Amino acid sequence: MNFTLRVPLNASPEQVLRLQALQQGFAQVCNALAPLVQQTRIWNRVALHHLTYRQLRERFPEMGSQMVCNAIYSVSRSCRLVFQHPSSPFHLDRLGDKPLPLLRFADTCPVYFDRHTLSLKGGQLSMFTLDGRMRFQLALRPEDEATFHAHKLREIVLARRADGIYELSFVLSDPDQPASASSAISVDAEIPEYVMVEQTDEPQQTPV
Repeated sequence: MNFTLRVPLNASPEQVLRLQALQQGFAQVCNALAPLVQQTRIWNRVALHHLTYRQLRERFPEMGSQMVCNAIYSVSRSCRLVFQHPSSPFHLDRLGDKPLPLLRFADTCPVYFDRHTLSLKGGQLSMFTLDGRMRFQLALRPEDEATFHAHKLREIVLARRADGIYELSFVLSDPDQPASASSAISVDAEIPEYVMVEQTDEPQQTPV
């Protein structure tokens, strides 16, 4: 069973601009990957990494190696939801021989982090941005800290709420639960609003 701990960030106006720039850059990497997924029908994270990582690092040097890996994970995750989730209207069984639709990621798409791009120690949060590390002081409740120690961290996601506040979501699970590619995806998951699915007659021939 997964648990999600949400922590709002007390960001200054300057920090908000930096987080927005990171979101936009992350979306650009995802949108560079999407046409290749459409053309090749490859969205397995490991296979997609081998296919695209080097070209993406050359095209988006400011994103850094690990954030490019996180964008690959984000695209893989979204594709599993769109093309493999039983309730998706774009499930492979429903598409048949038709070309895959093209996914487009909005600039408001969430940013996925990992232990290389975000760290939390003693209430001090350090996170990657396009122009250096950004730091926040987090006032975690004792029960939240206990949750961190008792559960395994599966995902770290940065997103902007409807009220404009940036929030980090830490997805945790029982340490005895086996890891799987779909462990962080809800059984009744819906296609998120930041992913637009465009049906086309032919796959777009867009190079990475």
